[in-house]
Amino acid sequence: MSPWQRLTQHLYWPQQPPAGTNKSLTGLKRFVSLFLVGITLSLAVASCGQGTTNNPAASPGSSPGGASPAANKGNVELTLVSFAVTKAAHEAIIPKFVEQWQKEKGQTVTFNQSYGGSGSQTRAVIDGLEADIVHLALALDTAKIEKAGLIQPGWEKEVPNEGIVSKSVGAIVTREGNPKGIKTWEDLSKDGVKVITADPKTSGVARWNFLALWGSVVKTGGDETKALDLTTKVYKNVPILTKDAREATDVFFKQGQGDALINYENEIILAGEKGEKPTYTIPEVNVSIDNPIAVVDKNVDKHGTREVAEAFVKFLYTPEAQREFAKVGFRPVDATVAAEPEFVQKYAPIKTLFTAQDLGGWGDIQKKFFDDGAVFDKIQGSIRQ
Repeated sequence: MSPWQRLTQHLYWPQQPPAGTNKSLTGLKRFVSLFLVGITLSLAVASCGQGTTNNPAASPGSSPGGASPAANKGNVELTLVSFAVTKAAHEAIIPKFVEQWQKEKGQTVTFNQSYGGSGSQTRAVIDGLEADIVHLALALDTAKIEKAGLIQPGWEKEVPNEGIVSKSVGAIVTREGNPKGIKTWEDLSKDGVKVITADPKTSGVARWNFLALWGSVVKTGGDETKALDLTTKVYKNVPILTKDAREATDVFFKQGQGDALINYENEIILAGEKGEKPTYTIPEVNVSIDNPIAVVDKNVDKHGTREVAEAFVKFLYTPEAQREFAKVGFRPVDATVAAEPEFVQKYAPIKTLFTAQDLGGWGDIQKKFFDDGAVFDKIQGSIRQ
């Protein structure tokens, strides 16, 4: 049985606790574990030219880690853990990689895929979800996995672009015709405007949303007092904080709540491709939403999957893969792809684009804004008063 199978068995098929165990506490732990994963699990890729997927975990002679060197001669299994809004891109890219690897190495690659809020995914990996590869919403989450001893320091130097494989910017979606006249971040602070966004405590996307609001003030000449005033007014207009970007989109579109939705540009583009007709604006002052990818060293060494995991990560930087990211709304990190006419037309230019580094880097950002008792908690406390 593979680590993935053992983990999901633990999460979804509770066993009787040993004698003397507090059953209520045990049940609660299992329930919490389930929601830490908080995600859609899908077995998503079969071998090139075959109609079924061969799972190496079930192959004779496979190791407890799920992929011994001997088993890897014919099959290899990877577990990809990512934040929710990357699913469409990965489901388009993975078959291309599987086909290429089959031709080059003669191996069948099977992917276990897990998608959810970046913060929840990070905790799940640290708590035992044996990811071979993590693609998360912000570098802070990757740093937490590194701190837990699962990723070796300096990982970002081993891949292109400092480990950033996808990027986006903040978008404001409004109701058809934009009846509230919302065009800028400041417009979200107006009286009578209901704003939908995710919770920065559980969602990496939501942290970027917060930084877009804050940075729209401090990167255009305003001071931190004015930035605090704006962000407080906006969050007072938020009737519900969802757990992740995908849920925020569903609340706005499917449940019809809110006058405006703050989300990734790519999520809004994807919604349009799925039949929605979003009315949205890309503020000209915006944050570069940079998403890192990393191989989880401890797990790939345990599973014997390092070679294929590293190859997949490198494949994501190729023009072929970057076009797939761009088709579903992510701004390409490959300059040649970004310059292709299709994508020049697709993505509006940004007048003032700032990064997390411009605001001090994720270490300082987390302490200042999102740790317990930091700025965001103080804003929420003032709203509840």
